[in-house]
Amino acid sequence: MIDFKYLDKLISPNESKILMLVIDGLGGLPEKNTGKSELEVANIPNLDELAKRSFCGFSRPVFEGITPGSAPGHLGIFGYNPLKYIAGRGLLEASGIGIDLSPTQIAVRGNFCTFENGKVIDRRAGRISNQRCFDLVNKLNQISVVGIKIDVYPVESHRFVVVFDLDPNVIKKISNNYLNEIDCTDVFCSINTSEDQTFANLVNDFVEKSLEILSNEIDANGILLRGFSREVKLPDMGNRYQLNPIGISSYPMYIGLSKLLGMKSVSVGKSLEQLVSAVEENFNNHDFCFMHYKDTDTKGEDGDFEGKVNAIEAFDKFIPRILDLDYDVIVITGDHSTPAILVGHSWHSVPLLIFNKNIGGDQVKCFNEKEFSTGQLGHIDSFKIMMLALANSGKLKKFEF
Repeated sequence: MIDFKYLDKLISPNESKILMLVIDGLGGLPEKNTGKSELEVANIPNLDELAKRSFCGFSRPVFEGITPGSAPGHLGIFGYNPLKYIAGRGLLEASGIGIDLSPTQIAVRGNFCTFENGKVIDRRAGRISNQRCFDLVNKLNQISVVGIKIDVYPVESHRFVVVFDLDPNVIKKISNNYLNEIDCTDVFCSINTSEDQTFANLVNDFVEKSLEILSNEIDANGILLRGFSREVKLPDMGNRYQLNPIGISSYPMYIGLSKLLGMKSVSVGKSLEQLVSAVEENFNNHDFCFMHYKDTDTKGEDGDFEGKVNAIEAFDKFIPRILDLDYDVIVITGDHSTPAILVGHSWHSVPLLIFNKNIGGDQVKCFNEKEFSTGQLGHIDSFKIMMLALANSGKLKKFEF
């Protein structure tokens, strides 16, 4: 845990190396016809073999019954209790594309969506192309709202970032709680707070003008905003754990998260070949490596059971190359579950595997939810995973006075 009060006394740096493989949306649920989850259906001999040599169980991303977003889901994995440490989606997306917020700025993550008869019928506008996103963002940047400076940046596919730059006298009245209370689920923003409504009204002015300027678009004719956030400082992961960490991802948000936590960040293309090659290239220079794999979550959110199975099988093929690097400890888990049958994130616990090259594993036979229920790790809070990774790598001293 990043804020464990005895951490400074316990940390014992050494030469061992830790690899954190995050398979986004890893966990699944049984499909009705077969009664099996995506992991049970998948042909994953390499992950199955690794599970036999590892300690297995489940992580609880936030709290029982709570469905996590990607930001809290990842914060927990690195030892930051997501109920205590808050990093808004807007901040992470902005940081991931190279935008550092000033004290007067608020960032929000945006989706182009399909809006019909007053309702959102596709929250991702059919996952439009990057070029289309770029063109639509140019349209949004024509919008002017009195009392606020607005810049819109393309991220990828249907995603974009809006940065609102406010007068210092206005922004000092806006609390983090105020930003957390803004709800734009139904396109226009509402807020359940007694605080000044000025900012929410300005945002709604921008949204209204966005709908006007996008009205002739067939699919991407609306926008959804979420994750209003300002700059925030979190404990530096490298300093607290005395590690030299690196984060590798294909997606801006996870690059932003890596930066926020004090990791060196490397952005690569979307293929597993590019991701794993980056892990290989950086093996010698870092004692902690985080690699993020997105395809499993994307297929789960699309309700594509077979597609998620295929994404898991694709990941499995790279396990031999990863093992050849000879990491001392390998952790494989997800930031949350994304069961295809639910077409989105869920509150279910996430499969967790910890491989220690110097210690044999438990009695788990395969890499899936049913088998992991018999594993030695049981169910643990996600923010305790890092302590187990450090312990398995010999980086924690005995606790005594």
